[in-house]
Order: sequence, then C-alpha cells, then structure tokens
Amino acid sequence: MKGFNLATMDDIAEAAGLAKGTLYLYFQSKQDIYLKALQHGIAEMVEQTRVNMQAVEGLRAKLHRFVSTRVKYAEENREFYKIYQTEFGNIIHPATINKQFRESYIRQAGVIEQVLRESINCGEIRPVPLPAAAFTILDMARSLTVRRLLGWSKADVEEDIDFLCEFIWAGIEC
Repeated sequence: MKGFNLATMDDIAEAAGLAKGTLYLYFQSKQDIYLKALQHGIAEMVEQTRVNMQAVEGLRAKLHRFVSTRVKYAEENREFYKIYQTEFGNIIHPATINKQFRESYIRQAGVIEQVLRESINCGEIRPVPLPAAAFTILDMARSLTVRRLLGWSKADVEEDIDFLCEFIWAGIEC
C-alpha cells in the first residue's frame, strides 16, 4: 500500500477494481475520496454508539457503552481510525480542518452532554461543567483508543474499557 500522498487515482481505481473513469463518476479527487471515507466511518461509528447507548439505562451503563463501542470500533477498523486521527492533527491548523469533521466531533460531545445533563437532573451524578465534561469524556475515549492502537497498552481491551469507565465515574458520581 502506497499511502494517501503517494497513491494516484489510477492506483485507487485499480485497488477498488474499477476503471478510473468510473471512480471519477463518484469522486472528484483523492481528497474527495478521503473525506467521503472519513464521513462514512464517522457516521458508522456514531450510529453504532447511539444504538448501543440507547439499549441501556443509566449514565454508568451508557458511558460504558460509549467507551466500549468506540474502542472496539477502532480496533476493528484500524485503517479508518488512522484517517480519523489524522484530522485531529489538523485541529492545530484550524484553516485546514474539515468543517464537517469539526461539526461531527461537536455533535458527538453534545450527545454525551445531554446524557450528563439528564443524569444531573435526576440526581444520578453531581453537577459538573457540561461542555468541559463531555469533551473530556470524548477525548479520554479517543486517547485510550490511540494508546491501544499504538500497542502502548498491555491490558485486555475489556480491562482498559472498564478502567476508563471507572475513572470517569469516580470523577462525576455523587
């Protein structure tokens, strides 16, 4: 595999088993392919996370589903997750970050924020600064995933997920 910078549209068409002209019917450029792949992967990860979180009650269970779904999705879709992580490097240069990626990340934090708000309102957790807590949880899940993908964790995936969930819970419980 050549990687994004070295691959040509010819290489991509060949790898996909398509004629280059067919590829251009669907995508204008390599950058367009990259962004569509990113959007598809994010949408799939977000949908799996939403479904898994809705299947349980209570913040503690929802947090566990949130972290678990994202970590396992990344481990099963490593190439996508590399693309996903690349966009975080662009955050340092806001002019280059994809607007849809930024908005998607903010929406994902918003889902966590809503669950936290509901949990505060019903007395399940103590009041916390909602946006800060939501982004922190989102970023901790992403950080755990990166650490695992880099091979920096010797723990079983479930041990890492459980540790992070307990760590988060200890910071927000009543």
